[in-house]
Amino acid sequence: MFTPLSARFFRQSSSTVAVASPFLRQFHASAACWEKLNVEGLAKKVDLSGKNVLVRVDLNVPLAKDEVTVTDDTRLRAIVPTTKFLLDKGANVILMSHFGRPKGEIIETGKNGRLNPVVKPLEELLGTSITKVDTTIGPEAEAAASKLGSGDVLLLENTRFYKGETKNDMELAEGMGKLADYFVMDAFGTAHRAHSSTAGVTEFMKESAAGFLLDKELKYLQGAVDNPKRPMMAIVGGAKVSTKIPVIESLLDKCDKILVGGGMIFTFYKALGYGIGASLVEEDMVELAASLMKKAEEKGVKMLLPVDVIVADKFDNDADTAIADVKDISGEWMGLDIGPETIKQFQAEIDECETIVWNGPMGVFEMSNFAEGTNEVAKMLAAATERGAVTIVGGGDSVAAINKAGLGDKVSHISTGGGASLELLEGKTLPGVAALSDV
Repeated sequence: MFTPLSARFFRQSSSTVAVASPFLRQFHASAACWEKLNVEGLAKKVDLSGKNVLVRVDLNVPLAKDEVTVTDDTRLRAIVPTTKFLLDKGANVILMSHFGRPKGEIIETGKNGRLNPVVKPLEELLGTSITKVDTTIGPEAEAAASKLGSGDVLLLENTRFYKGETKNDMELAEGMGKLADYFVMDAFGTAHRAHSSTAGVTEFMKESAAGFLLDKELKYLQGAVDNPKRPMMAIVGGAKVSTKIPVIESLLDKCDKILVGGGMIFTFYKALGYGIGASLVEEDMVELAASLMKKAEEKGVKMLLPVDVIVADKFDNDADTAIADVKDISGEWMGLDIGPETIKQFQAEIDECETIVWNGPMGVFEMSNFAEGTNEVAKMLAAATERGAVTIVGGGDSVAAINKAGLGDKVSHISTGGGASLELLEGKTLPGVAALSDV
């Protein structure tokens, strides 16, 4: 039934969902993002020298098991251009960010704890010292903000230590507003949330502008989707269909091709009547998966599912593995990565496209024995970029995967936002953008 991984014999499958003609309908989204003030415009509009500027950034970085060491500094590096620009203009920069999901509780350490782990890495990246306070609003924060001199940097505490943050509490937002004259939104990863620190705070500022990161994200993502070089492809992966339904539905109106990978494929296989063994499946999403495939066919979008997968006898990097045709998965075997024949087919499809958006890994890439599919897709995007295609990587896992493969600098754009990237691709208005000052 299965082919051992050591062999190089691959079976063909007719499981690909595809139609021949490309779907070339253009998508026209709102141009609202282009009408918002950006940080360069702010610097031209007002003298920032000696002024306090509150910058909402995204410092929600992963930590090692020691709960201290930052394992991926992508988001830290992403805030450097805006921060340095403001410092060069003589502004006093006050940084604020959430960290994990403490749900209104003060947690000392770990992924939902204080922002202490990012201080040293940020100091190294910015080339300056940072003063950190253990609060976000109130007397301590206000006193620290009032003492800032030109070129100083202050880091506030985890905004989600306050229950009102995720409810866009105006009292909390007003407290934030007391710290500065101007606000810069540079946290694309949270721009899709109407929180006190992303939207409400703008009510208490003289001007609110988009930072370089946010501005670039909006122009790159929305620009590529609104007016892409054709053919356009989306590569959608990850564990669950339920988290990607809206974006897949939206992409059906934008893309010529959609490649599907990750754990979600087994829900599609269930809809096709295939056995899936012990693979991940969302039973309540089976009908919807079927409808998505039908919509793709009706719209003329070439939607491709893997034809083979790497299966394992348990969810473990040291499990026994084999290559299986997607119609031959049974028993306790579970699919944990796309197979070699699928990699070949995906390569052929990617080679034909000029705009490629990737969101979600192809398998359990955290385990080395099930990372090949994701790594190969990362290499394909790097090669596509080199030949002139526009390649965009969005979503936390996709970003981590391409950085892990050492190819983060080989694609056109890496998005720092997961949910925000998806919502922008869906054509939604982002609250953190809508709240900014108009040009």
